Amino acid sequence: MNKSEIRKKILRIRKKKSSKNLKLNFKQILKILNKNKFTEKSVGGYYPYNHEVNVMDILHKFEKLNYKISLPRINKNFQMDFFYWSLKDPLKINRFGIPEPISNNRIFPSILLVPLVAFDKNFNRIGYGGGFYDRYIKKIKKNKNIITIGLAYSFQKVKEIPINKHDAKLDFVVTD
Repeated sequence: MNKSEIRKKILRIRKKKSSKNLKLNFKQILKILNKNKFTEKSVGGYYPYNHEVNVMDILHKFEKLNYKISLPRINKNFQMDFFYWSLKDPLKINRFGIPEPISNNRIFPSILLVPLVAFDKNFNRIGYGGGFYDRYIKKIKKNKNIITIGLAYSFQKVKEIPINKHDAKLDFVVTD
């Protein structure tokens, strides 16, 4: 299957199963950070959209542990940057219908929680096809030690993701 076929299939399944209220274990994420001796306390999250894993509870727990939280904002040139956000801060809706922070305080997170449509055993991922996360991960890894953790449901795992030179592989994937 090509990326487009995988994307359509998994999005259809994810929509059907979204009402099941599946949750990820926050302790799994902390275990990854501790095992890799990751002590920098800045997290790039995302606002859940289109039946993605709801990361809000995880971001809330990070915030309680005094992590600096940030969410992505899409720029005009199809680039993405992360800006400081607290759970009590307002958001604005972007042109894709996704809530974004209104803060102008740019953050370069050391921990990036990445939404995905599908993934494989080698931590390759498929998103919605815009390449926003691939570009961002490649850009930030040139200047900073960052850990990328994909968040997904176990049914989003596929046998193999066809990859190309533009795709950025994840460091880990945490599932239900």
